[in-house]
This record gives sequence, C-alpha cells and structure tokens, in this order.
Amino acid sequence: MPLAAGEVLVVLPTYNERASLASVVAGIRAHEPGARILIVDDDSPDGTGAAADELAAADAHVAVHHRSGKLGLGSAYVHGFGTAERGGYRFVVSMDSDGSHRPEDLPALLAAARSGAGLVIGTRWIPGGRIVNWPLIRRWISRGGTGFARAVLGSQLHDLTSGFRVIELAWLRRIDLDALDSQGYGFQVETAWRLEQLGCPIAEVPITFVERADGRSKMTLGIVLEAFGNVVRWGWRARRGRGTAR
Repeated sequence: MPLAAGEVLVVLPTYNERASLASVVAGIRAHEPGARILIVDDDSPDGTGAAADELAAADAHVAVHHRSGKLGLGSAYVHGFGTAERGGYRFVVSMDSDGSHRPEDLPALLAAARSGAGLVIGTRWIPGGRIVNWPLIRRWISRGGTGFARAVLGSQLHDLTSGFRVIELAWLRRIDLDALDSQGYGFQVETAWRLEQLGCPIAEVPITFVERADGRSKMTLGIVLEAFGNVVRWGWRARRGRGTAR
C-alpha cells in the first residue's frame, strides 16, 4: 500500500535489523506521530523484510520497499529520497534502523528544519552531544574521520559522518542524486558537503548516539577506504577550481 502524502518521510534502510526494527518504528510513531515511515529492505536473510511487512500491514503510516539484494546504504537513501520527492513531502529524514539514533531526538531535528535549516545534522561532537557504549577506538575513528574530511574539504561541520539528518526537499533537489556513488560514511560526507557548498542553511543539533544492542555493525574496511579515497578526490578537485565535480 503506498504512503499517503505528508510533511515528513522517515527513511529506514534495513539489512538484518529484525531485532530492532519494531522498536525503532514504534519510537518514531510515538515522538513524531504525523511522520510517514519508509522501510527500504535489501532482501535481509534474517526475515527483516517480513517483519517490516507486518508493521506496514498494521499501520498506514508505514510502507516497505523490497530490493533484490544488498545494494548499499547510499543507494537505499537515494531510493528513499526519490520516494519523498515523488510523494510531495517537505522533509526527508535519514535514520538508522538499529536503535543507535534515538527517536526521541527526532522532534528537535525537525524543529530546526521547520525553523529554516535546509539540512539538520544530529551531531555527536558538539556540546550536548554524546555517545553511549562506544569503545575508545570507535570514537577515535569517528572523530578522526570527521576531522580529516573537514580539513581536506574545508568544511565547517562538526559531524560530517552522522547519518541522523533532516533535509528539506527544496534543497535536496539541487543535488544530482544520480551522481552520488558513495556508501556509508562517504555518502553522508558527500551529501552534507555538497549542500554546504551550495550555501544551504545548516543546523547541527546535539544527539545521544547509542551503540546498537542487537545485530552486527555494517561498517567494513571497504566502506572506510571508499570514504577516504572519495574525500581526497573531492578535496583535490575543489582545490583545482572544479568545485564538487566528480
């Protein structure tokens, strides 16, 4: 069943998130009752797709799009962004489905968007932001990755790799989504940096990031290396006067 039009579409990419998905959806419905939720499942072998179908059957605010394989986080968000555009939504939310992004933080992000920010980033590395249950090495990787991207790209943003965001569709239309080929951290860095270069008004709202209690992280060495290589390439091109050209 297609989603009815609304103001806010929350996009939840899933791959093996059966254990956490229902609680995340329930939290979104409790804290932002008017939002519609789109679950984009990449043919999860643990039955996440079937669990998502059950949630959609019980709630008209929830829909599921099934994809034929593990096509990646970035392409899942692009799919969701396209759905938001076609559905006439004003805002699209990107959010993890593993419980690391707390639904109770969503109203503050949406308040900033409704106040005029074209991009709102749920930020861990500003006063008021914090991380729960992350080992020190994960903190170093995250902060180091953001610091490296900021330096190479000349960005002023404090948490370029955060995936908890609200984007106004009027600004998202200015990005060529078909030209975005990054996944994971790289996708988050790329979209934020391109909007920053376009002069998009950006707000960073402190959030509490909670390490997932169930399942396994999707972060791989390949995703980290992809992000590193892309950041270097984008920074090099920008310094040669070619802006955000690929």
